Amino acid sequence: MSQSGTVLHLQKVAGISGSEAHLLSLLPRLKERGWDIRFLMLHEHEPGAWDFARELTGRGIPLDSIPLAADVDPFAFLRLAGYLARRRPTILHTHLVHADVYGQLAGALTGVPLRVSTKHGFNEFRENPGFALGDRAIATFAHTHIAISRGLARYLEEVEGFDGSSFEIVHYGIEPNGASRPYAGAAPVLLCVGRLIPIKGHIVLLRALAAARRRIPDLQLLIAGRGPLEPALRALARELELGDSVRFLGYVTPVQQAIEEAAIVVVPSMGEGFGMVALEAMERARPVIAAEIGGLGELVQDGVTGLLVPPGEAEPLEEAIVRLAGDLPHAADMGDAGRRRALEHFLQERCTDRTELLYEGALGARN
Repeated sequence: MSQSGTVLHLQKVAGISGSEAHLLSLLPRLKERGWDIRFLMLHEHEPGAWDFARELTGRGIPLDSIPLAADVDPFAFLRLAGYLARRRPTILHTHLVHADVYGQLAGALTGVPLRVSTKHGFNEFRENPGFALGDRAIATFAHTHIAISRGLARYLEEVEGFDGSSFEIVHYGIEPNGASRPYAGAAPVLLCVGRLIPIKGHIVLLRALAAARRRIPDLQLLIAGRGPLEPALRALARELELGDSVRFLGYVTPVQQAIEEAAIVVVPSMGEGFGMVALEAMERARPVIAAEIGGLGELVQDGVTGLLVPPGEAEPLEEAIVRLAGDLPHAADMGDAGRRRALEHFLQERCTDRTELLYEGALGARN
């Protein structure tokens, strides 16, 4: 449906993670449907920001950028307000905290007709009462609020005091990527994908793995991703005498290839707004062992497409690993069920449809 006026998406970018991968998929599809899409990137000159910029412009989306000298940068705010005053977008759609603060304020100041905000994830700073108060205050400038899972909306209600029912839910989507390859290995290989930071749960996974290997000695774990916790995780693996059973792969792209080299994907996060890695695993027909938190419980059907465990607890995670790694044919059946679920409920087309309907409904309500 062709629209008059620009839809400007705004986000601070440091690299390509869940929200950035979502935008790389969503924005070109909105453009294909006739929306005039543009992206404005806030950044601190990180190399990963320019990786994202190249990927997005390579998909035909025009991109502008404003550098931030600090988290609070009045000069950047004035540049943003000037940009909005010149560009006059019809819709301003902000993603993540920096874009919400800078964008919703500047958007209100410059009279952007429709302002949308998407909340993407769990963050420990959300539990600070001062932050929660500020976040709710900024949210009053947005006309439409989106959360990427019902679980995230509940978390924002419990932790920050939002009205959880006020959020529209738009799950991330995935593009089908041809037929999946069945797992060909003899020994069970687990894969964990994510930044090496505390909230991703790698420490509890290593402890569960050490216990599970006493029952399944040939169990292996691949860890894909980089981050500040890597030295500590390598030290913990040595302390737990995991030896050659754990391999750190660093940053992996495309992630589908790493998924197909594993029998089971593990997502042990302490907080996960959606759980894109779990969806990517399901699309490649791999069963998922996931912490039942945030959006993961909406993705993984316990006992059908994988197993859900309490977050942060090594013993239930160990039991789930042993249950699936000890019966790879059953694990493969769960993976097949996961692929069917991914293709039926979580295609990118559905995510694009939902976003487009929200834009049209909000524009219609304001006219």
